[in-house]
Amino acid sequence: MRKTVMAEKGPAPAGPYSHAVVAGDFVFISGQGPVNPETGTMPDGFTDQVRQTFENVKTILEAAGTSLDNVVKVNVYVTDLTQFAEFNEVYKEYFDHDPPARTTIGAALLLGMLVEVDCIATVE
Repeated sequence: MRKTVMAEKGPAPAGPYSHAVVAGDFVFISGQGPVNPETGTMPDGFTDQVRQTFENVKTILEAAGTSLDNVVKVNVYVTDLTQFAEFNEVYKEYFDHDPPARTTIGAALLLGMLVEVDCIATVE
């Protein structure tokens, strides 16, 4: 089984991709950035961008029938690895116990984005 997911309350995709794809018992979330879906704008500060990014991920997971509690793998892309500690502080707000496996990569991101996150979760 393969089903695409477009979250009604999620940010508009920046290209030809689905917010997520459910395949079997897993949901694969496309890379999400800090665009506020209500305003179409991004926060300026790094921690605010991280928080908005995870709010977007949370919205898409819920539209796919799951939640942050079921995330098994997170990939994080940041423009400045010196902000790793700041990222971790916000990350702990969303994964406060039994955190998923994670990879963090320094990357050049477009459009003023300071962070991008994708993940894999099990379907409830």
